[in-house]
Amino acid sequence: MDAFELSGLQEERRKHGEPYYEFLRVPSLSGGLYVLASGATDPQGPHAEDEVYVVIDGEATIRVSSEDRAVGPGAVIYVAAGVEHRFHSIRRDLTVLVFFAPAEGSVGLA
Repeated sequence: MDAFELSGLQEERRKHGEPYYEFLRVPSLSGGLYVLASGATDPQGPHAEDEVYVVIDGEATIRVSSEDRAVGPGAVIYVAAGVEHRFHSIRRDLTVLVFFAPAEGSVGLA
């Protein structure tokens, strides 16, 4: 069994110095911790995999396709493969658990 503590994931992400830290990878699923500072720009584009975001902390707006929605702690967002999306208007440092199915990068965009 693999089990993770949020505090440990946050520390590992800080050690790596990147906004995204992948903590789980199996062929059918990957999971990561994504942190964006208040006012930051989210550089991501569409992914070839389905994706679920769980907002742990912070406040921002997410745009999925042409729809905007304010998000905060407890929000769960599903984004289908290939759909344009990104966080913007980050009002308070954003901490998000991210899950890809199948694992991120395991299939290519058509």
